[in-house]
Amino acid sequence: MENPILFWGIIIFLLGTLGVGVWASKQIKGDSENFLVAGRGLVLPLAAATLMAQSVDSNATLGNTDLSSEFGFWAGASLPVGLALCLFLTGLFYAKPLNRMGLITLPDFYRVKYSRLTEIVAALIMVVSFSLLLAGNLVAGGYLFQTFLGLSYFGGVTLLAALVLVYTVSGGLFAVAYTDAIQVAIAFFGSLLLLGFIAANFGLTVPAGLGPLDLEQLTMPESGAVINWATILALGIGNLAAIDFMARIFAADSPETARRACFIGGTGTLVIGIPFSLVALSANRILEQAGVVPDGPVLFALLGSVVPAFLGLLVVMSIMSASLSTADGAILGTSSVIAHNVMGIRHGHDGHAGPGGGSDQLLKITRLMAVAITLVGVLFALRIPQTGVLLSLAFDLSFAGLVVPLTGGLFWSKATWQGALSCILVGSVTRIILFALTPTVFGAENTLFYIPNGLFSESFDGFPTLICPLIGLVVFVVVSNMTYVPLTTQATERQRALSQL
Repeated sequence: MENPILFWGIIIFLLGTLGVGVWASKQIKGDSENFLVAGRGLVLPLAAATLMAQSVDSNATLGNTDLSSEFGFWAGASLPVGLALCLFLTGLFYAKPLNRMGLITLPDFYRVKYSRLTEIVAALIMVVSFSLLLAGNLVAGGYLFQTFLGLSYFGGVTLLAALVLVYTVSGGLFAVAYTDAIQVAIAFFGSLLLLGFIAANFGLTVPAGLGPLDLEQLTMPESGAVINWATILALGIGNLAAIDFMARIFAADSPETARRACFIGGTGTLVIGIPFSLVALSANRILEQAGVVPDGPVLFALLGSVVPAFLGLLVVMSIMSASLSTADGAILGTSSVIAHNVMGIRHGHDGHAGPGGGSDQLLKITRLMAVAITLVGVLFALRIPQTGVLLSLAFDLSFAGLVVPLTGGLFWSKATWQGALSCILVGSVTRIILFALTPTVFGAENTLFYIPNGLFSESFDGFPTLICPLIGLVVFVVVSNMTYVPLTTQATERQRALSQL
């Protein structure tokens, strides 16, 4: 698409983002705690902005618009609604206790509450999950650069990956937070201005049966209710075990800041995401009147043929911001989990804590792992150029195996490491098996890993997301009750052992 305003606007935006990220590197000061959790000093505006930015990814913008235009309001709006639900739930129940624990990464919780083995298994699942999440956002960025900068898909993916890698490796969570604040502001104004422009110039229409008040989309399976609820719950609950998301909770300067940032971020997520769903309902009519046949995402067709160049640039930067903010969080979160939780390198201000020596070693290895994770994300993006399947599986894995032990460890005194580990393994393996046996995933063709069979058809789509966490929950409760030993009994056993020495 040859438009000099869009072309040069995108270039300037990318260079500006890179500059802010590199500038933020001055605050790292050779300390991995500064790099990974911004010195635990994120004030409310930054904490809220970065939580909001992590909630709005390419699926919540491009995917939202495509789904709403084809299947109805709730098919697309379920994405921002689910993401906002996660932030509200976190603010109500999780933010304060997790912030008080002084964790560096989310798998730390599974070590502190359960065992080192549980930490490693949870960490490995998170690494796989967020490698898929990173790839999904690189796919969206690749298509965006291909459309608006004239690059090849390969060139778009590699350019986006290189850009995000440079400023993430340079400035860590400080760079992520500062760039997120700028990106979320662009997304906020871009979505509202787009809605205002479409309403003022074309009017907002609601096709019969597809509007926000047509609740059969949430109550009738033939209208997509199962898939819509699966989307809401996968994002609303599965995202509770997201490593990039929880890093922002740990980085807030106080438990109260973490709690309030969640509520602000959840509200902002709805304000950014819902306009895309509303615009999409009118998109087909507008494009038909303009004589335009979409070749790719519906939103790109609107921006290229109907929307003025300046507003188009703002919306394109909104979509790009969504991809950048989620990609940087995925790179930083995944690389830190590999270094800190899988390899066991601990932070220490004396420089000698943990295998290999303290904070400098953790900082160095995390940066090296960031390069490796980015390469893996690029390979996934080039091999499977679809956002929907990658992003859906990423959140489903967290929902299936990780959320129940996280919640149980916080709020159930009888939770044991055996119960947590069993839940993680059974829930995750069950989800992968059902994924492989189901021909579609959230309405999209399963092109990643499908084994043809006569057991499950497309009508089963959505149910695996709902079934697997319940199986994990049952396993968690049963095994924890079987292995739970009261503290008084443990003390008695220790005294008896000592008396026999």
